[in-house]
Amino acid sequence: MEHTMGIERQHAGGSGTAKVMLYAAGILLIAEAIGSFTFKIGPGKVVLLPMIWALLLGAALGLASERWKSAARLDTSNQFLAAAILQPALLLFVSKLGLMVGSALPKLAAAGWALAFQEFGHFVGTILLGLPLALLLGIKREAIGATFSVGREPSLAIIGEKYGMDSAEGRGVLAEYLTGTVFGAVFIAIFAGFIASLGIFDPLAMAMGSGVGSGSMMAAASGAIAAQQDAETAKSVLAFAAASNLITTTIGTYFTLFISLPLAVWGYRVLEPLIGRTTKASTQDDTSRPSLGDVQTEAPVLGYRGKLLAWVVTAAMALVCDWMAHGTTPLVGLPGIAIMVGATIVGEALARATGSKIPAVCWVSVVAMFLTSPWCPWGSQIAVLSSHNDFLGVTTPMLAFAGLSIAKDIPAFRRLGWRIVLVSFVANAGTFIGATLVAQLFHI
Repeated sequence: MEHTMGIERQHAGGSGTAKVMLYAAGILLIAEAIGSFTFKIGPGKVVLLPMIWALLLGAALGLASERWKSAARLDTSNQFLAAAILQPALLLFVSKLGLMVGSALPKLAAAGWALAFQEFGHFVGTILLGLPLALLLGIKREAIGATFSVGREPSLAIIGEKYGMDSAEGRGVLAEYLTGTVFGAVFIAIFAGFIASLGIFDPLAMAMGSGVGSGSMMAAASGAIAAQQDAETAKSVLAFAAASNLITTTIGTYFTLFISLPLAVWGYRVLEPLIGRTTKASTQDDTSRPSLGDVQTEAPVLGYRGKLLAWVVTAAMALVCDWMAHGTTPLVGLPGIAIMVGATIVGEALARATGSKIPAVCWVSVVAMFLTSPWCPWGSQIAVLSSHNDFLGVTTPMLAFAGLSIAKDIPAFRRLGWRIVLVSFVANAGTFIGATLVAQLFHI
């Protein structure tokens, strides 16, 4: 506890926090000023939203500042601080999702088996497309770690416990993690937006496919899909994506452990003798092995004051996004933002009260969903107030902090090679397409 509080005093109340938040605010203003950009690729189109510019600008700033000598330099400690601020910002994002899901619970219940079975598509899709490609490119057991899931934090824990992070499987899941951190949101936004523009799938099926278990990737994918729909459909898309992501984040961890990982191991044993190749990616000496230390160092741990500051700043940035993008004045948007922050604070308090046996993300989701659900006496009024706050308004600040945290992972990322990056992209595409196909079959 003393260590955590000391770190909070050093970072949350110091110049480092002010620097990171000022940079994030500047990036947000530039991203919103750029706005959306659409261009055609064949029969479809790609939509680049402000949240993507925020992520890219943050990453570019972190890389460029390595050459600076002044105090304005965004050093590694600042980048880890940005990653620490991202965690409470993500809770605010989850709160917004919960407020959207609560009012849509009757629609979600009507979807029934579509939401339940799309989980199969999420994890099987990564294996069906990613694993064969990895073997054809000469990747050996790293392919298991890189393709059994989209490789977020629960996947790191599963592989680390079962194989160890210094194993081939550990290197594979770490590569997937880094690729998703650096490029995941950008790639899935472009890919999902392009697929949506083709008009092949029902928007709600694609929304379910967007819930891959990563908040930023889900936000990017569903945002790109919602941007191409009418206002009412867009709300449903975001609600279904949030519900799908909640399922993937909770029961999906057990699904990954007991179904998709054994399936990936079995697929490797069957396919490697048939299509496996030997290339430069097949052998790696010990000096080239990335370790978990590449993505986990002495990152600051924010205490309650640090989290509260992160929530207030992120909420203020979200109000600015709504103002610039939709003309919603801060006075109009403030009640909805206050409810969002309130639900986050209550959810965090419940997590603390229960000893964090149930993660804060689950508590925040439950509290927010209840507030706009049919069971809350003021649910309809709260839903109206929350509707003034755009989903993407909360997403853009979150990705600005994510972008500022990326540069610290680039050295490890470079050592992993283009082959496993390509495999990661294909696995991410596979999880989206696989879940969308399953949801389409059950939803239509």
